[in-house]
Amino acid sequence: MPEKTRVALIGVGGMARHHIRQMLKMVDTTEIIVLCEPSHKMLKEAEALFKGAGIKMPPNQPDLAMLLKDYASLLDAAFIITPHVFHHDQARDCMRAGLDVLLEKPMVMNAAEAVSLIRNRDEAKRLLVVAFPGSLSPQIRTSVRLLRSGELGILQSISATVWQGWGSGTVNTWRQQPAISGGGFLFDTGAHMLNTVVDLAGEEFTEVAAWLDNNGRPVETEGVVIGRLASGALVSLHASGEAIPSCDSDIRIFCSKAILRTGIWGERIEIQKTGEKEPSPIKVPPSLGVWEQFLAVRAGHIDNPCPPEVGLRMARLYDAIVESASQAGKPVKCNG
Repeated sequence: MPEKTRVALIGVGGMARHHIRQMLKMVDTTEIIVLCEPSHKMLKEAEALFKGAGIKMPPNQPDLAMLLKDYASLLDAAFIITPHVFHHDQARDCMRAGLDVLLEKPMVMNAAEAVSLIRNRDEAKRLLVVAFPGSLSPQIRTSVRLLRSGELGILQSISATVWQGWGSGTVNTWRQQPAISGGGFLFDTGAHMLNTVVDLAGEEFTEVAAWLDNNGRPVETEGVVIGRLASGALVSLHASGEAIPSCDSDIRIFCSKAILRTGIWGERIEIQKTGEKEPSPIKVPPSLGVWEQFLAVRAGHIDNPCPPEVGLRMARLYDAIVESASQAGKPVKCNG
């Protein structure tokens, strides 16, 4: 039996409970040792998941400093799933305590925090993986390999869109409080689109023009971005957070020999090559999600597809988008 990875869950809110459901399917490789959650309501909802799986609820220590003091020697890793404003300090403190870290997206609030977290990763000599399900999915990893191999030809352009009933669905939550969230729909659900598109492209944006609309809310809920990659390939990004109750995405990558279709979370992978009338699905290995992939990275089975440099890349891109939108769509150079 493989050695279990002993983990602390920092935050057990809605997104964390999605991860817990998957982690409880991996009891042969994972042991959740302790929780860190200040909300009694969130704890009760998490408790139901453990009870349903026939597993005793781990103890809760809502103070992270005390948790690390009392439990660090019993842990291998921390999975941080908290509001965005807390990510930098919590990840830094966990790495300094000797833990490897899987950190929910977006990694941090801004580029300065991203640079700081990279420095802390290097100083602590710990593993830091950003929990982007797209980049960690077999679908996107397979897409990247195909695009880099040259089999699909030269990258010409990318069109991506994501939509969700986010604006109405996040009213009166921290996600619409800029000081805590760092941004709106494009920085939250849309962060998956920004990251996956650049991951697939394999190169940086050099210039973007953007338009954002808050629709009367404290943060942006809709956005359109056009940009140019370092190779000259063109990209269009569309984020609609005021959609009817729904959540989905689509990415089309147009190459000189084929069209590749996928989604921002790696929902699918289909390819239509020259001479083919319809796209064909590509089979990939199944995955239980980001924690399973984190374990594979930690064990050395795969390279880290989402190091903190990914978080820095996304922060710089979002900063450029916001800067352009503040100037009525004036093109802005991206800092590399």
